[in-house]
Amino acid sequence: MSKTLIGLLVGLTLGIVAYFGGFLAFLVVAICGGLGLAVGLVLDGRLDLSALSSRSTTRR
Repeated sequence: MSKTLIGLLVGLTLGIVAYFGGFLAFLVVAICGGLGLAVGLVLDGRLDLSALSSRSTTRR
């Protein structure tokens, strides 16, 4: 599935939610979609969250 098609489907889904569910439902769906995207990127290895940890891997 191409990235253009995925973007189209996400946009249509958010539009339908905004129309029928209102702004709060739109925000909930958008936040859940963003979290799902982040989890997917981490699982694919395309997003490295090790820089966000408090421990430093380098020693002085």
